[in-house]
Amino acid sequence: MKEPLKLAIAGLGTVGGGVVKVLTEEAKRIEALCGRKIEIVAVSARHRQHDRGFDIDAFRWYDDPVAMAADPDSDVFVELIGGSDGAAKLAVEQALASGKHVVTANKALIAHHGTTLARMAEENQVALQFEAAVAGGVPIIKALREGLVANGIERVSGILNGTCNYILTVMETSGREYEDVLADAQKLGYAEADPSFDVGGIDAAHKLTILASLAFGTLPDFDQVYVEGLETVTPLDIRLADDFGYKVRLLGIAQRDGKRMELRVHPTLVGKSSSLAAVTGVFNAVEVVGSHVGPVMLEGRGAGEGPTASAVVADIVDVARGNIAQPFGLPASMLEEASYKPISDHAGAYYLRVHAVDRAGSMAEITRALAEAEVSIERIVQRKDPIPEEDNRLPVVFITHDTDEMTMQRAMALLAKHKDVVDEPLLIRIEQE
Repeated sequence: MKEPLKLAIAGLGTVGGGVVKVLTEEAKRIEALCGRKIEIVAVSARHRQHDRGFDIDAFRWYDDPVAMAADPDSDVFVELIGGSDGAAKLAVEQALASGKHVVTANKALIAHHGTTLARMAEENQVALQFEAAVAGGVPIIKALREGLVANGIERVSGILNGTCNYILTVMETSGREYEDVLADAQKLGYAEADPSFDVGGIDAAHKLTILASLAFGTLPDFDQVYVEGLETVTPLDIRLADDFGYKVRLLGIAQRDGKRMELRVHPTLVGKSSSLAAVTGVFNAVEVVGSHVGPVMLEGRGAGEGPTASAVVADIVDVARGNIAQPFGLPASMLEEASYKPISDHAGAYYLRVHAVDRAGSMAEITRALAEAEVSIERIVQRKDPIPEEDNRLPVVFITHDTDEMTMQRAMALLAKHKDVVDEPLLIRIEQE
């Protein structure tokens, strides 16, 4: 039997507490799988006196996670603090410099500083593991780094934020407004008090940055992700999309277009028969298209104590077994600096919704404006029922033929100033199967 693997855990919130519980409850089974014990020897958190449902007196306590990362009496530093900078970054850098393996659930840290940290891990011949940073308990990092290595990856896409998916699902099934559903999500613990990273698409963009690097062998570059949140989607849009045979999902999409990469997060219409349309509630799902295996989809709970702790412990077990992989699959020196396709070069079909003035001829005027903007219309729906409490507005939706983003943005600018259009038009991109 090998010497025990000694852990220092920074952050004892929902995930950190879950890791302690899993390692305690599954200790014998994990020891049998690893051939060695896994022992928590030190912990650090913001407040020592909180009731966490377990006794922390058996562990050395540190007020400062950076000091804990430097303590030589541990083998693995488990970072569950969160945030792209500050204590989390400093502590992880200290741990790597001290020759410790690092396991983290911090997607922002990896998305912003992954290259530097990967180089440090390789120089010090230690692991940098971050399975829990993307899609909670869904093992998508391991799938890309190990299970799909025989494939050239053509595309990675999916539902990467459970909060957004929960909100859209409830709006879809209940017809309730976004703000009302968001408030419920906060009460249930699915959304933070400040939900902007989730509903604004930033959380999904962090995760997409990591997936793209693993999939395509490129340097992670968060600044290249185009991001839109779901705040402008209404129950009306969800109903109208359904009339056209679509569901609304907030997707992260990474794909190659020739020599360029395309990274985008935004509300998207997907066909009702598609796999992603069937993913509801707080679940995440990632679809990978490989050159030999074709499409593969992994689905599961993307957040919360149990799923995220499960992923953290899986990484710890890999370290205990000596399975030390390159953080991004390839050595950091071999990761390519990609050329990126801006959203202005995107092409595809679009959903365009306007609120038209309820008068004879307004529909013809709006359609004429779209023709002048060179937008080709595939289908049109004009709802006969007016907007509640606004009896002078009628919703009109256009589904376009394939066109390009710049054409659609010109059309949006024209419609925003049109005498027969009330309020800002809404544009949602369509992903065809």
